[in-house]
Amino acid sequence: MNSITRTSICTTATGPATRRTASWWLSSDLSSVRTARRLTRDKLTDWGFEDQIEVAELLVSELVANALDHAHGQVHLSFSAENGLLRCEVEDENPQLPTLRTVDLDAERGRGLFLLDMLSGSWGGTPTARGKVIWFELPAFADAEAGSLDAFILMAA
Repeated sequence: MNSITRTSICTTATGPATRRTASWWLSSDLSSVRTARRLTRDKLTDWGFEDQIEVAELLVSELVANALDHAHGQVHLSFSAENGLLRCEVEDENPQLPTLRTVDLDAERGRGLFLLDMLSGSWGGTPTARGKVIWFELPAFADAEAGSLDAFILMAA
């Protein structure tokens, strides 16, 4: 059975900027990928970032699926938004950082980091005491051309 535990959701106003954070522990079950997509959609809708939902859902799906495939144990999903920037982090227990490789268009796997590199504003990986965090950032207000899945499909064709 898939379980999630919400660890924090807060909104703090500091002058003209608002910092929002939300995070959850996801079970090591593969259904956590679906749960992560739903949490992404719900939280970004709640925060008014509808323009970023498609891209964020896709990238979160890739990161959570990779974490479940390459690590054991629970996965930690978190979002923060501040100063026009949305940041997503996925933490797992595997300390090995991923490597961006050339994409084999006929392969069934191996496109996650390519998608992350193409669709996010920036991304990276950071070792942690528990394993690693893979993160990506998107502008809080999507650029209609650069931030959409339709634009990515046209670029990849």
